[in-house]
Amino acid sequence: MTTDRATLLDALSDVIDPDLDDDIVSTGLVTDVELVGETAQVELDLGAPFAPTEASIAADVRDAIRSVGFDPNLQATRGEHRDDGALPGVKNVIAVASGKGGVGKSTVATNLAAGLAERGARVGILDADVYGPNVPRMLGVDDDPTVSHDGDTDRIIPPMAYDVSVMSVGLLVGEEEPVVWRGPMAHNVLSDLFEDVAWGGLDYLVVDLPPGTGDVQLTILQGLPVTGAVVVTTPQDVATDDTRRAMQMFAEYRTSVLGVVENMSTFVCPDCDSTHDLFGEGGGQRLADDVDVPHLGDLPLDPAVRSGADGGRPVVLESGETGQAFRDLTGRVADSVGLLGRLKRADVATGSPRVSN
Repeated sequence: MTTDRATLLDALSDVIDPDLDDDIVSTGLVTDVELVGETAQVELDLGAPFAPTEASIAADVRDAIRSVGFDPNLQATRGEHRDDGALPGVKNVIAVASGKGGVGKSTVATNLAAGLAERGARVGILDADVYGPNVPRMLGVDDDPTVSHDGDTDRIIPPMAYDVSVMSVGLLVGEEEPVVWRGPMAHNVLSDLFEDVAWGGLDYLVVDLPPGTGDVQLTILQGLPVTGAVVVTTPQDVATDDTRRAMQMFAEYRTSVLGVVENMSTFVCPDCDSTHDLFGEGGGQRLADDVDVPHLGDLPLDPAVRSGADGGRPVVLESGETGQAFRDLTGRVADSVGLLGRLKRADVATGSPRVSN
């Protein structure tokens, strides 16, 4: 049995993490190996469910196990969800931010949530844009939250749309009622939502932040275990300048930036098929290069995005080039989440720092 286990570990050592350029045993990705008859039970500390890269690593592990004559049984490392603190049971919290309004941040957030759910992940979205809560409309949510009673504790049960649990201030106030709150009141309401919403076990919670850098953003960064932030900009310099300041906020709170998304990148004329850069070009890539974070992709300026948002059906669920662009973005965001976790894990396993936060 010892020889069999050693042979299995040797095979697993041949599986290379494509991003870290190192084997998965050395980087701590393999956390337990047990042989039960002809079956090899292998625990993998993969942190980004349904991310393309981690799915590929898992497939390579299965092939490696079969190559030495065992049947693979892959398991997630026990304790994958936290049981205490804010948002118990939520594995990854992804904040979606922008330096200024009007760049399509909520569009990216809702499509990201729906896209992750379409991949099979357990997903929730928290609309923290308290002064412009558009997420319910964008996801076609008309139902009010319900309340469950468990002894002395009341919990808010968020409504569902496209297999996404949805919570928004917009569901707690009247449709025509303005949200006129000073910073402390917004802080208190959001803090209550952190504690009172029954999210259950989630792979990803997408948090749609307000634009800019203010009280709500600080409440989120101080009160939630944010895994990383996706920052949305348009190509024009006015947007990228403001976005750069927003990214500095994340740096000050030691929150990793998963990458930059350039929205409204190009417009393809439906009548002549010519391409127009209405807001300039390349701003997102330049910003990502300047601050040394990934460029997660460019999203086109397409009327289908607007009609999908107004009609409550995210364009990521539709066929066509624009839907595919959002699906590709979803995969890259999930990959960035997974890479961040594997980098931190490798730091511990190898004693060689690869990330700064």
